Amino acid sequence: MKIQDLRKIGKDILIKNNVEDAVFKVDRLLSFVLNMSKAELIINSSKELDTSTEGAFLTYINDISEGKPIQYITNEQEFMKINFYVNENVLIPQPDTEILVENAIERIKNYEKETIDVLDLCTGSGAIAVSIKKYTENIGKKVNVFASDISQKALEVAKKNAKENGTNIEFILSDLFASIKKTFDVIVSNPPYIASSVIGSLSKEVQREPNLALDGGIDGLEFYKNIAKDGYKYLNVDGCLILEIGYDQKMQVMDLFKNCGMYEKIDCKKDLSGNDRMVVVESKNK
Repeated sequence: MKIQDLRKIGKDILIKNNVEDAVFKVDRLLSFVLNMSKAELIINSSKELDTSTEGAFLTYINDISEGKPIQYITNEQEFMKINFYVNENVLIPQPDTEILVENAIERIKNYEKETIDVLDLCTGSGAIAVSIKKYTENIGKKVNVFASDISQKALEVAKKNAKENGTNIEFILSDLFASIKKTFDVIVSNPPYIASSVIGSLSKEVQREPNLALDGGIDGLEFYKNIAKDGYKYLNVDGCLILEIGYDQKMQVMDLFKNCGMYEKIDCKKDLSGNDRMVVVESKNK
């Protein structure tokens, strides 16, 4: 079978199963299976393929039809223009989270001190931590980045990404702040924030991501409650928390920090789509 024929079969199967971005996913999968660029796929569209290659491609197409994210097949996702390794043990980094990283980098650059300590809480794949470290390497300051997660398997992925991207990050196995022993200037987190009852209604692809990284408890706010309760203890003077939130959680999350009484300058910022995306909280001077 020729590449162009296999491409059509794959596209038809995905469209029939209502898979979003079917054409993109077919082309990405072909590039992965054949180790060809998109341009090479076009140039070689009439190339005949052996049956083992056809079988591998169609097996993956079936996996995608059943909801498996293509990133878990290719083990790759781009974030902040950096390639990251991902597997079933970590959440797939999404472009919406980039605003979190950009805000953290801006704040790091604006600090007058020469040494900045940063913590990425619930790091998952390490995409946030690695990106912050990567983009602050040449700003004339020493930026120490720490990253924590409750999942040892997630930390293994994060460590792999740190190594492959040449970044020096200290990783900590911790249930939120339980094993954190120092204070920070910036604490960034994209915690689980989906209500338990909602997870079953999400797309098949999202449901294939680790429940540990999705489930925010009965109301989706469990992690924010814990971060609000303890976060100020781990912030330096003039330190800040930068937290990703669900599109409809702005007031609830902001109220948690207001009611705690240990924070000030509580603000919410939107992403490029105009959705409320992150809450930024500054600590009171101690």
